Amino acid sequence: MPLEQLWATWRSNYVRGVNDSRTRVPEGEPDDGRSLFERIFQSGAPDSETLIVARGECCFAILNRFPYTAGHLMVLPNRAVANLEDLTEAEERELWAMVREAVVALKSGLRCDGVNVGLNLGSVAGGSQADHIHVHAVPRWEGDANFMSVAAETRVIPVALEDSWESIRQAWTH
Repeated sequence: MPLEQLWATWRSNYVRGVNDSRTRVPEGEPDDGRSLFERIFQSGAPDSETLIVARGECCFAILNRFPYTAGHLMVLPNRAVANLEDLTEAEERELWAMVREAVVALKSGLRCDGVNVGLNLGSVAGGSQADHIHVHAVPRWEGDANFMSVAAETRVIPVALEDSWESIRQAWTH
């Protein structure tokens, strides 16, 4: 059997380490102290381009551009808040309500069998964006673990970001 090619060129920036854009202010934008997520949220670009799935009064949900698996999204407050305990009551209520909505949308839109939900609080806990708290919602399917992650240190993402965005957005309850 011939060797199959697996192309995931959209991940090349991540693999090459060019993802310092997470902390670097893009060329032409002012260095005004906004977090990466605030810049995305306030960019004025269409949600289909920024991958924002849902917007609320205090929080929003966005697909992870460097996902663990298809449909990996994050729910976060509109403003940069580093610590869970620093959320306002309104942010806290909407954050957890939106996490619930995200789980429902993932199960419905992507027909996943389960969802991992979690936070990395602080850089020592694995948070790559420690200045802006975000809750990960990662869809999982029965049998989705395979040799690629273990043997080749490669994740296979079978659904394009745009297709995941469309499916989740259509399934979102509001």
